Amino acid sequence: MTTVRSDSFLTLHYRITTPDGEEFLSTFEMSPATLQMGGGQLAATLESVLIGLPAGERFVFELAADDAFGQRNPRLVERIARSSLPAEIPLKENSVVEFTAPDGGSFAGFLRQLDATHALFDFNHPLAGQTIRFEVEIVGIL
Repeated sequence: MTTVRSDSFLTLHYRITTPDGEEFLSTFEMSPATLQMGGGQLAATLESVLIGLPAGERFVFELAADDAFGQRNPRLVERIARSSLPAEIPLKENSVVEFTAPDGGSFAGFLRQLDATHALFDFNHPLAGQTIRFEVEIVGIL
């Protein structure tokens, strides 16, 4: 029987919710996702629970914050002068803003507060500090 390895290519459905059922992300109502294990498409902590699983079954894991997206880091909440932000970035409170990193990659920050001179961004993962429920059905393993 083929099982998930650290270098497997997978087709799968997954759902991430809070323990009380608030859904954060799900592929069950659409086409399954495809990913290369170790490719960074899924958090390494979530990939680690997939190792050794077979295709064709559904599994549910409850992961504490440290085993999911980590604890909230107060250093990742940053007040930035509006004058330092690119003019083309639309700023709206309670929205996610995409930034371009110096290496050409991208990262996102949640805009918590906005005033005339500053924007308060939270760069923690939205589920940082929370226990999550990770449901997965592996459709295929290559």
